[in-house]
Amino acid sequence: MYQSKKVLLLGSGELGKEVIIEAQRLGVETVAVDRYEHAPAMQVAHRSYVIDMLDPAQVREIIEKENPDLIVPEIEAIATSELIKLEDEGFRVIPTARAAKLTMDREGIRRLAAETLELPTANYKFADTYEEFVTGAREIGFPCVIKPIMSSSGKGQSVCRSEDDLERCWNIAQEGGRVQNGRVIIEEFITFDSEITLLTVRAVNGTMFCAPIGHLQKDGDYIESWQPHHMIEAQIEEAKRVAKSITDELGGYGIFGVELFLSQDKVYFSEVSPRPHDTGLVTLVTQNLSEFALHVRAILGFPIPEITQLSPGASRPLKADGEYNEYTVEGVDAALAVPNTQVRIFGKPVTKVGRRIAVALSTSSTVEEARDRAEQALNQLSVKERL
Repeated sequence: MYQSKKVLLLGSGELGKEVIIEAQRLGVETVAVDRYEHAPAMQVAHRSYVIDMLDPAQVREIIEKENPDLIVPEIEAIATSELIKLEDEGFRVIPTARAAKLTMDREGIRRLAAETLELPTANYKFADTYEEFVTGAREIGFPCVIKPIMSSSGKGQSVCRSEDDLERCWNIAQEGGRVQNGRVIIEEFITFDSEITLLTVRAVNGTMFCAPIGHLQKDGDYIESWQPHHMIEAQIEEAKRVAKSITDELGGYGIFGVELFLSQDKVYFSEVSPRPHDTGLVTLVTQNLSEFALHVRAILGFPIPEITQLSPGASRPLKADGEYNEYTVEGVDAALAVPNTQVRIFGKPVTKVGRRIAVALSTSSTVEEARDRAEQALNQLSVKERL
């Protein structure tokens, strides 16, 4: 008899929604938790809770009440120190509580990658005060990239191009970070040819890689992704080496979104997310097992015999341009008229400027045509306030 397990999801956005759906396909009992009501994953979970996930007491209360087999963080903004305590008490955190804590903090993961594992990264400095920030930026040189140590989805990121930009970039980092007066990282601006996500899966039968996903970002958030991204063999092997090194160090089972910069024949480590990655939404239409199906199989301890690319594909997220308490997504019929195209509407209860509301997913015989189709579909979609 199959013994059902219980998964508790901390973070219930559009990525969590797909994880819940895949878990339920394998008979898993699902609990969705987030900081706001009617989050996408809550709409498909067996039960849901609204808490302040940065409050250790509230996180502990829900976990002790539900007593899940697996605690699955799906966002970074969680009381990760409490997860470490819970793991020490016998709860299982995916992939590990240490991985969740390290990757919430850009300083922790950068020092691990560059100083402990000696992976190739951009040069960097950290700063707690504006004075330290100015000194650090001058040492790194202009242009440089400024990021809060603690943020998500690119919030608070900017490029500081000259001395005149210093105050503006500092303010952006302070306003976009999760803590006031927060520490920032100043990074060397690498002139790269492209940036990719290498989805890396740690499962009971070993480490596997999806085909590389190319993506474009704006203001730190992705605006397009495609799979596969063309790379020469030497780049692919180096990317796999870097990804395996960082994921082996983090440990545990599950999928990791390893972000890398490609520059001629060089590969630089950027960041890693120990969970499904937003650019990986494209795998919903390109692979035999999406990143969400891979994540669920891996964390449940099931083998993954193979990851097969079925077709080239592309994704284009639809973002809101206003704050609406009630809204509609228009143009779905026209978007779905584009060949080999799907539209996923996430069901978020309200919109904010720049918030992802839906995604257009297209396939074709070539990446170029898939990207064109996804763009065509996106151009038909719009978010309108419901009056």
